[in-house]
Amino acid sequence: MAAAPLGRVVLTHLLVALFGMGSWAAVNGIWVELPVVVKDLPEGWSLPSYLSVLVALGNVGLLLVTLWRRLAPGKGERIPIQVVQALSVVGTALLALLWHQVATVAGQHHSVAFLTLALVLALACCASNVTFLPFLSHLPPAFLRSFFLGQGLSALLPCVLALVQGVGRLECAPAPTNGTPGPPYNFPERFPASTFFWALNALLVTSAAAFQGLLLLLPSPPSMPTWGPGPGLRVGAPGVEEEEGEAALPLQEPAVRAAGTMPNPDPESPRLLPARSACLLGLLAVTNALTNGVLPAIQSFSCLPYGRLSYHLAVVLGSAANPLACFLAMGVLCRSLAGLGGLSLLGVLFGAYLMVLAVLSPCPPLVGTTAGTVLVVLSWVLCLGLFSYVKVAASSLLHGGGRPALLAAGVAIQVGSLLGAVAMFPPTSVYHVFRSGKDCVDPCGP
Repeated sequence: MAAAPLGRVVLTHLLVALFGMGSWAAVNGIWVELPVVVKDLPEGWSLPSYLSVLVALGNVGLLLVTLWRRLAPGKGERIPIQVVQALSVVGTALLALLWHQVATVAGQHHSVAFLTLALVLALACCASNVTFLPFLSHLPPAFLRSFFLGQGLSALLPCVLALVQGVGRLECAPAPTNGTPGPPYNFPERFPASTFFWALNALLVTSAAAFQGLLLLLPSPPSMPTWGPGPGLRVGAPGVEEEEGEAALPLQEPAVRAAGTMPNPDPESPRLLPARSACLLGLLAVTNALTNGVLPAIQSFSCLPYGRLSYHLAVVLGSAANPLACFLAMGVLCRSLAGLGGLSLLGVLFGAYLMVLAVLSPCPPLVGTTAGTVLVVLSWVLCLGLFSYVKVAASSLLHGGGRPALLAAGVAIQVGSLLGAVAMFPPTSVYHVFRSGKDCVDPCGP
C-alpha cells in the first residue's frame, strides 16, 4: 500500500492543533479583556458575574447539538462544526464593532450588544466540546493529543495578546511622608479593545480555515490506505457517520492487516470496559470542574496578594502548562487508571494549597516574600499541568471506544465545567468568602 509522506502527517497534526485552537478562544479572550472593557461599560466590575451566568447559559448549546442529532441522524459533525465556527467568527467581528454600544433597559443603561454577543459566543464554545471531539474519532489517538494542544493555545494566546496590550499595568506612587498612600497610576493600554477582538477574530478565522483544510486533506472514502511513516492514519469520511453495517470504526482495530504495513497507532490501548470508561469519564468531569470552574474563580484571590507580577506569571505560565502537558502526552502516555488517579490526587493537593491561599487573602502565608511568590506561581503551573495531562490521557484512552466514547467525553467535560462554575458562584458572589486587597495598599502591615 502507498504510504503518505511524513510532511503530510505533520501537516495534519498542525491543522488539528489549529482546529482545536478555536474551541474556547472566544470566551477565553473575553475573560482576559474584562479589565479593559469594564472601564467603559455601565455594569463595571459586576460584568464578570454577568459573564459567568452567560457561560452557564451557553450549555444550551449541548441541547441544540442533541436536537440536531435527533432531527438529522447520520449527518455527522461537519455541519454543526461549521455552524459553531461561523458563530464564533461572526460573533467576534461584531464584538469588535459593537462592544461599547449601550442601550437603556428598564430605565438603566446596559451593555446589551456586549452581553448578547457574549451569550452567542458561549453557546458556540460549549457546543464545540460535543462536536469537535466526536469528529476526531475518525483519526488515530495521536491526533487527539494535537487537538488538546491546540485547545491549550486557545487559552494561552489570548493571555499573551492581553499582556502585549498591557492589560492591568499600574504603578504605585512613592510613599508620602504622612503614611497615606496615593492612588495607583494605571497605564493606558497599547491598543484598544476593538483591536484585541479583531486579533481574536483572526485566530478563529485561522481555526475555521484549518478545519476546511482537514476536510480537503483527509481521504473521503473509508477504504483509503493507511498513512506512514510515523503513526498510521486510517479514516472514515470526515464529518460523516460510519455505516451501521461496519462492525467497528477503523480506529478500533488494527489500521492495516496487510503484511509489512504500519500497525494500529495505539496497539496497547486496552478494550474499554464499562467500569473503566465510567472512571475515565469521571476523571474528565472532575478535572474540568476544577480547571474550568473552581480554580479560575480563586486565581486572583490566591495570586494578587503577592503582586500583579505573580498574578500575570501564574496566568501565562499556567496557560502554557496546558500545551506542554499535551506535548508530554505525545511522547509518554499513562495508560494506568491508578496512575491517572494518582496524578489527579497530586493536582488536587496543589489546588487545595491554592484554595487555602485564596481563603486567607489578602494576607496569605509568606506574603511579600520571594518564596511566597515562587510557591504560588509554581503551584498554579503544576496544578494546571497535571490536570491537563490527565485530561489528554483520559481522552486518548476513551478514543478506543470510538465516536460514542468521545461524545461522552465532550459531555463530561462540559457538565464538569458547569458544575464547577455553579459550585463556586455562592462563595464568590453571594457569601463573599474570599476577600481581595487594594492596589498599592498593604493590608497586612502593622
